[in-house]
Amino acid sequence: MKKSHILSLALSIVTCAGLLAGCTSNTSSASSSQEASSADTIKVGILAPLTGDAAQYGIAASNAAKLYFDQLNEAGGINGKTVEYILLDEKGQAADAVTAYNNLVEQGVTAIVGDVTTAPTVAVAVESASANMPMITGTATASTVTVDPDTGAVRSNVFRSCFIDPFQGEKMAAFAFEKLGAQTAAVLFNTGLDYSVGLKDAFVAKAEELGLEIVAVESYSNSDVDFKGQLTNISTKTPDVLFCPDYYQKVALIAPQASEVGLTATFLGGDGWDGSIEAITDAALIEGAYYCSGFSADDTSEAVQTFLSDYNTAYGEAPNMFSATTYDAAAILCDALKVAEDAGLTAGTDEYKAAVIEAIGNTDGEYVTGHFTYDDNNNPVKDAIIIQIVDGKYTFNCKF
Repeated sequence: MKKSHILSLALSIVTCAGLLAGCTSNTSSASSSQEASSADTIKVGILAPLTGDAAQYGIAASNAAKLYFDQLNEAGGINGKTVEYILLDEKGQAADAVTAYNNLVEQGVTAIVGDVTTAPTVAVAVESASANMPMITGTATASTVTVDPDTGAVRSNVFRSCFIDPFQGEKMAAFAFEKLGAQTAAVLFNTGLDYSVGLKDAFVAKAEELGLEIVAVESYSNSDVDFKGQLTNISTKTPDVLFCPDYYQKVALIAPQASEVGLTATFLGGDGWDGSIEAITDAALIEGAYYCSGFSADDTSEAVQTFLSDYNTAYGEAPNMFSATTYDAAAILCDALKVAEDAGLTAGTDEYKAAVIEAIGNTDGEYVTGHFTYDDNNNPVKDAIIIQIVDGKYTFNCKF
């Protein structure tokens, strides 16, 4: 059931009985049930922060997963079986995420969509290893989600549908060289932000591989507000592009200072730029800049536009990147569940879980955010969305 098109939405969204008790689609979960399926259901867990500081991300992600499962069930489910989902709130905390995971295991789930942010996702990844529980996150980008940082071993049961941070740096170097025709580049990065350092390292490595000359690398600390010294040094090298991998709040400070020192390079960034362009006093200062993202509502493809319409119908608001990538996570998982069901395996058994994990790894198809395959570290090989700032607005440029 590859996603060359999106299932149509033809039912109401289920009402949640309570965050910690969980939500289920079309059926109620028995709290003591150890069965992962019955003759007509397959149990799947959803972990997300529905309260706490990360709730805005968790609600967007879990809404998308619920939407996919509801659409799938309305269309007949998986070989006639209903996907019964159980949603638990982990409050954005690693310890609560482990508790919620164990609750889901007690209720008999056979796979999990989530978690959302990195620390809870890693905690659940560690906890789930012994059970070989299939899990796929739509939003946790740190490399440690799928690879143990101490041993270098791949967490074989854990996947993601979003790209990892270094991927963005590589993509932007390739885009600058192959699409913009840049011959020289400079980098200005935040030493106090792992995200920024990771993107910088990946950009520089890919640039060297491609033959894109790095003429300057300058840095600043997380608390800095004056960047004129670094920007002046960069300006003397007259680079074609300037890669600035930080969040839009910092870009709002850097852009006017770059103009003041006469820097004319085209700005490049990562998905941290995806925020409020109004934060930049004069958007003309970054006119024509490009950054990498995982999703754009301006993508005119049928898959994206149908998803936008369906999500808006269900929730009365537009989806964001977290919604889109988690919708894809749910879709990829269900395609894998179908493989196990087609093989006649029993949900919850070791053989069933192994079949689901193998099927996710063998994914090769079209979904809302692009074409997916997986690499040896269980990270997706997929297109990135390139956003350009045109007339002071975020504008879809291309998939790259």
